[in-house]
Amino acid sequence: MVALETQNLTLTYGESLIIDQLNLQIPKGKITVLIGSNGCGKSTLLRSMARLLKPKEGNILLDGQAIATTPTKEIAKRLAILPQSPTAPEGLTVQQLVKQGRYPHQNWLKQWTTEDEAMVNEALESTGMTELKDRAVDSLSGGQRQRAWIAMTLAQGTETILLDEPTTYLDMTHQVEVLDILFELNQTQKRTIIMVLHDLNLACRYADHIVALKDKTVYAQGHPTETITPDTVRAVFSMDAEIIPDPIYGTPMCIPYSRGRIGRKGGTQPHAHHVAISTAVGQFA
Repeated sequence: MVALETQNLTLTYGESLIIDQLNLQIPKGKITVLIGSNGCGKSTLLRSMARLLKPKEGNILLDGQAIATTPTKEIAKRLAILPQSPTAPEGLTVQQLVKQGRYPHQNWLKQWTTEDEAMVNEALESTGMTELKDRAVDSLSGGQRQRAWIAMTLAQGTETILLDEPTTYLDMTHQVEVLDILFELNQTQKRTIIMVLHDLNLACRYADHIVALKDKTVYAQGHPTETITPDTVRAVFSMDAEIIPDPIYGTPMCIPYSRGRIGRKGGTQPHAHHVAISTAVGQFA
């Protein structure tokens, strides 16, 4: 089944063409990661899927229904987006932030309900933020702040969640922590998660479906084992790399060529690199 679909989608910023005649299907109930070089249109595409950017041409369908003709409040009940590096008003507590996720479900006839309260509490619990609910958002660490924003997104109660670089500015520990939360939500609640990531190895570890963008359209898409290849990395990122199995999870691991030390003897010739990689592949087979 398809959660989101683009049909001949064309996106522009002013006179600049960003996405050209894009046809894409995002699988329902899976984790999809958008990858590509800086400026290739990943974030632009994500914003258009959330109806934050009007297409120049084409359509975007959410569960088969055109979002352009769907009321905004209805979209907000079915799809949530967490932009890159969001900010909260000074002094706003975690609980107050998370409660904002319930606003699409309220109107002048339906005010705050026990269901709203339950959804907020569940979101806080799912992200491990219950004990921090009375803390000001701006007093939290980077990882804690990101979990608070994810909790707000979860409280919205949508089947589809879009996240623009949710691990930006986080250290390795908090990157894994945030992605583990999203993975658990997908596994236990079957939420469709679509996110932009820069780290190819983390993308391969968590994604069911990867979409690689290049030249204003899709260069490759599919399961990480099918999509992340030396040819794809070279074409999309203009970088030579070897792809070996992750020693823990078996997912593709990208090891780029560079001028850094290679091998135990510090060799820098390409053949030494290939020897090191071949040995590693043999260990993981």
